[in-house]
Amino acid sequence: MRYFPDRIDTLYEPFAGSAAVSLACAANRVSVRKFHINDLNQPLIRLWHSIVNAPETLARDYQLLWNAQLAEPARFYREIRDKFNKTGRPDYFLYLLARCVKASVRYNSEGEFNQSPDNRRMGATPATMRKHLTTASLLLKHKTVFSSKDYRDIVALADVNDLVYMDPPYQGVCGNRDSRYLSNIQFKEFVELLKSLNAGNIRYIVSYDGRTGEKIHGQALPASLRLERIELNAGRSTQATLLGRKEDTYESLYLSPALSADLSMRNSSAVFREQPIFWSIHGQATVA
Repeated sequence: MRYFPDRIDTLYEPFAGSAAVSLACAANRVSVRKFHINDLNQPLIRLWHSIVNAPETLARDYQLLWNAQLAEPARFYREIRDKFNKTGRPDYFLYLLARCVKASVRYNSEGEFNQSPDNRRMGATPATMRKHLTTASLLLKHKTVFSSKDYRDIVALADVNDLVYMDPPYQGVCGNRDSRYLSNIQFKEFVELLKSLNAGNIRYIVSYDGRTGEKIHGQALPASLRLERIELNAGRSTQATLLGRKEDTYESLYLSPALSADLSMRNSSAVFREQPIFWSIHGQATVA
């Protein structure tokens, strides 16, 4: 967020996921008039709508599910997973996210949620979940728009007073058939979109590639886009640690020419420190 402009009319997250950046901005009182949370995953957007606009109802429904699982947690989880795949209900999705392995979403080739339960834990308690839900609602209610559209349709809405934060979770971590995500984007297509945003002087930030030690994840965005590239230390790599290596993971953050110019005017004598900011929701730390 240290690379955000002083004032933002609308902050767009076309690949919102956990909406970590929007939540962090609201929690840290960054000057944002409106948030636009978008994700192609429709059940996820329905869940976000419920979190922000009906947190007490969602908390009550979650409590009923959490209590009902206690006798046979694994069997109950599988039953709710089957029901969710048929209905897409927000309370079912919230329960699955709280209970699944590593809180990580997985889908099969049919687009069905198929992640296994983490049998070592029962998920956030109802009291803890209610606190998370009501806090998120307080931060975003009455100033958030939700949608489930193609990312290109969302960035087309931005003007020079807005900021677009793009964190497509595909680059460097999965291929076209990766089961973590519902869809993929093409590199050339994405680069063309960024060119069009540059032509319109739109301020944007992209989290796209990175590295762990000497291993590069993903393809760097081309120099022709005239982006300012910054490396953020995302902390010790868990996978490297498991293999007996001590390696940090670095994420690349790209600032658009319009944003870099804006920040240069504001901070002509300031020096940015490359330090990530973390926002924790449901116990999961996310680099913002």
